[in-house]
Order: sequence, then structure tokens, then C-alpha cells
Amino acid sequence: MEAIGDALAILPGAPVAVRSADVEFIYRQDNDFYYLTGFAEPESIAMFAPGENDSFILFVRPRDKERETWTGRRAGIEGAMGQYGADKAYAIDEFQRVAARYFERAERIYYPLGVNERIDARMLEMVKSAAAMRPRVGSGPNALLDPREILHESRLHKHPEELETMRRAIAISAEAHVAAMRNARGGMMEWEIEALVDYNFRRRGAAGPSYPSIIASGPNASTLHYIHNDREMRAGELLLIDAGCEYDFYASDVTRTFPVGARFRPVQRDLYEIVLAAQLKAIETIRPGVKFDEPHEAALQVLVDGMCRVGLLKDGPEASIKNGSYRRYFMHRTSHWLGMDVHDVGLYRLGGQSRTLEPGMVLTAEPGIYIARDDDEAPEEFRGIGIRIEDDVLVTLDGHEVMTAAIPKSVADVESLTTTDRD
Repeated sequence: MEAIGDALAILPGAPVAVRSADVEFIYRQDNDFYYLTGFAEPESIAMFAPGENDSFILFVRPRDKERETWTGRRAGIEGAMGQYGADKAYAIDEFQRVAARYFERAERIYYPLGVNERIDARMLEMVKSAAAMRPRVGSGPNALLDPREILHESRLHKHPEELETMRRAIAISAEAHVAAMRNARGGMMEWEIEALVDYNFRRRGAAGPSYPSIIASGPNASTLHYIHNDREMRAGELLLIDAGCEYDFYASDVTRTFPVGARFRPVQRDLYEIVLAAQLKAIETIRPGVKFDEPHEAALQVLVDGMCRVGLLKDGPEASIKNGSYRRYFMHRTSHWLGMDVHDVGLYRLGGQSRTLEPGMVLTAEPGIYIARDDDEAPEEFRGIGIRIEDDVLVTLDGHEVMTAAIPKSVADVESLTTTDRD
């Protein structure tokens, strides 16, 4: 409210998405809308009018006994006020009639185009109509602004209650990863581990995965966003699991790589320890006052040094970074923001420069090495190996907190799970 001053802000809820014919996807509310309202039902609009007696207004589906028999109970107008704190609430069909009165007094309107195309059309019609009346009545909108930069900066800095929700999501994800390490065996299908991970998410109350789970065994791990999860795993090969649950609209994002039912083979261990050292170096740099790019630069130096040492890169560390040849095996950045979205909102650069980390920000640290099975430039023993290690890290007042620290990643800790009862 303070950030928009005397302007009017309107946020649409996410539209319902059709999966096929008359079957809809499970509904999920727009993150910005939920962040401000806590309201998760479809066909909803929120309006914020600082300075008005009724400064928070919700437009929602009214109660409808017949429809609720099919799709479940609705909060309705009474619930929007009683449960969600709206100063006023109206049926969604009343939006244009009610909002028109506020448009007449607002010189600036904040509205995010592109979230809900059906409401976009109504909004543009209303703004056009109100603007046309401005010369006659002396008031009305003369600017349509996007509220997302304001909202996303707020979302980037996590409040204690948000961090508590994220810790809950992470704790559930930790159980799922540990269960996968303990249970993965040669002869199992990747989808069996995916089912185990999903089961552990749901049994603890998570909504499910916060993104499609990557269960990539053997050479599949060199495909960054592999989600087919349909290969038979072999004992002793590496399994890369990139999976995190969503709990109360907040995401976790974790990757672990481990040998299937065995100890690391020497070649696997050599590459794994390079990635782990790079990740630990990246995490070590995270603290207030550090630039967002610094964890990546720290991890990259360790990765390149290691890849040169084992013969993956031929040009030497300095030349490999300068000419970009390392990108053949490490082609992504080390970090991204994390919050309600797995790749969360918030600018990475301000004024053309990498932004400074501040307390309350949460970012990932996830270096990797990916060697395609048909890469004829790589030593043969490395081909078909993919390794990534990812943790979620909170910037604290005086340093950092590895929120995912409970999930094993040292060689010894991983092998204590993968080899239990199998030696």
C-alpha cells in the first residue's frame, strides 16, 4: 500500500487451465495474488485502494450450493471478509460496476497485463472509458503501471513466516531425498524413484513437486532438464535427482547425485569431489554485501581447475574461462532466487551491475559437470556422467544458513545410505 501511494492497484487471479476436453488442470493461484491475499480460489480479483475507507476489496465467486456439490465449498463473499480480511467483497460479476467508481478518482492504476487475458480485456476497456471522461470531470487515470517490480522486490526479501514455510518444504524434501538414496537399486525404473519421492512429498502434506522432478540415471544425467524418468537404472551408475516439494505455495529446490546401491567408483568420485568442492566454495562466499555473481565466479574457478586437472579441459584454467570452453561441461549459472517460484522473482542486476546480497534473500548454489555419452572430446571413462549438487541458502545478518544442510552430500555420508545392507 505504501509503495503505490494514492494509486489504485488491481490484481487478477490466475485463470483456470484446461488439460484436455472438459478436464482441467489442478488449480493453482497466481503467486503475486496469493502473496497479497492468501486467497486460493479461481475467478477472483483483488483491488487495493490506499486512502479509501475500504482499501482492500475482493471480488470472488459467490456461494452456490449446486456448483459446490460438484467442485467443493467456496469462501463466498462472507468468507472473503471473515476469513481473508477483505474490507469489502463482491461477486466477481460486480467487478466492472464497483471498480468504475474507484477509477474515477485514481490518476494511476497498477495492473499486471498478461496474467489473465480475459480480465486484461475488461481492464483496458475500463481504463479507456475512464480516461476518456478525464477532460470532463477533471479526474481519472492517466497512467497504467505494472505492479510486479514493486511486488517482486518485496517477495525477494523473505519475512520470518515465509522462511518458516520454506523450512517446512525443505524438511519434507530432505526426507524424500534420503529415502531415494536408501532405496535406489539396479533394475528399478526411474519412475519408481519418482513415485517414492512424490509419496514422501504428499504423505507429509506438501502439495506435490514444485517443478517436474528430474530422476536422471546414467547418461540421462547429462541432460539438464531430463523429465522422462523412464529408464531402467543399473547398479553402480550415478543417479541425479533434482526434486523439491511445494508447501503452502513455497518451493524447495534440491539436487543430489549418488551411486545406485553402491559406493562411488574412482572416476565418479573424482568428478563428484570437484563439483562438491565448487559448491562448498560458492556457499562460502554467500553473505550480505557480496554481489550475486560472486558465488558463481567462485564455483566456476574451482570447477575449471578440477576439470583441467583430470583432463576434461585442455587449455588450462585461465584460458578455459577466457575462451568459454568450460561451457561444454558446465553450461548454466550457479544460483537463482528461490521462494514462491522455484526460479523466483527479483532482479539479478541493478543499474547494469550484479546486485548486492541482503539478509532475507534465498538463493540456490548448484554447480555441475555434464558429459554427454557421445562426447568424443572427453576421456572415454568420463562419458555419460552428469553430476549436480544443489542447496538452498538463506542470506543472514552476518553470513548464511544452508537450509538444506540435513540432506547428505559428502562422499562418506552418501555412501552410508547407498550401501546400507548391500556390502
